[in-house]
Amino acid sequence: MAWFKRTDKGIKTSTAEKKDTPDGLWFKTPNGNIIHTRELKNNAYVCPDDDFHVKIGSKEYFEILFDGNKFKELDKDMKSGDPLNFTDTKPYTSRIEATIRKTELNDAVRSAVGKMNGLDIVVSCMDFNFIGGSMGSVVGEKIARAIDHSLKNKIPFLMISKSGGARMMEAGFSLMQMAKTSAKLALLDQAGIPFISLLTDPTTGGVTASYAMLGDFNIAEPEALIGFAGPRVIRETIGKDLPKGFQSSEFVLEHGFLDFIIDRRQLKNRLTTLLNLLHN
Repeated sequence: MAWFKRTDKGIKTSTAEKKDTPDGLWFKTPNGNIIHTRELKNNAYVCPDDDFHVKIGSKEYFEILFDGNKFKELDKDMKSGDPLNFTDTKPYTSRIEATIRKTELNDAVRSAVGKMNGLDIVVSCMDFNFIGGSMGSVVGEKIARAIDHSLKNKIPFLMISKSGGARMMEAGFSLMQMAKTSAKLALLDQAGIPFISLLTDPTTGGVTASYAMLGDFNIAEPEALIGFAGPRVIRETIGKDLPKGFQSSEFVLEHGFLDFIIDRRQLKNRLTTLLNLLHN
C-alpha cells in the first residue's frame, strides 16, 4: 500500500473560490530575502536588509520626487519615426509599436513639471525598459524641450539618466542629440538656472558623453554602472587590465567625476537642500 492515500477524492474547491497569489506581490532581494512590494515602495524601492537600489523608472521617480505625485507631463505624445527605414530582425516601426504596448510608454524619456517640497522643478527621467533607455531623436527632443521650459519659466532642471547609449536604429540622428542637448544646457548655464544630473544604473554610451555629465552637480545612486564603452572594448583598446569596479559610481566619485552619491531615500530632501543653497 502506498504511504499516501487520499481519503476524499476529487478537488472540492471551485475555480471561482481559488485564491492565487497576485503577480508582483513579493520581491526577492539580491541577498535572497523576500519582502512585500508595499514595504519596498514605502522605502523608495531600496531593499531594507542590504540597501540595494532596485532599478525603477519614471513612474516611480515621479512618485518619489513630486509632492503628492502631482505633476504636468510635457510633450507626452511624442513618438519616434523611422527616418532610415531600419530593419534588423524586424522593422524598427514594429519594434517601437511592440515596446509601446509592452511598457505603456511612448519613448525612453518622460518629462514633467511640478513641485518638490514646494519648489518648482522640471524633471526628465529615462526608462530603461524602452529599448534599453536608448537615446533617439525623440529622447533628445523631449529633453531639449524640457530645458526650454526651464529657461522660459526660470525653473531648475533635473535629469535622471538610465541608458544603454545612443539608439542604433536611428544612427546619425541619435548621435545628433548629444550636441543638441549639450547646446541647450549651455543656454541654461548662461541663464544661471541650476541643472542637476542624477546618474542611475546603468548610465553608458552617448548619454554619459553628453548631458549626463554636464550638470552643475553630477550625482549618482550607490553602485550604479557608469561609463562610456564596455570593459572588453576598453581593455582591447588600451591593452591593459582594468581595476575592479572601475565603472561603479563609487570609483567614478573617487576619481572626481561625481560630486556625491545619494541614497534614494534621501534624494528628495537632499535635492531640495541643494536647490535652496543654489537659489541663495
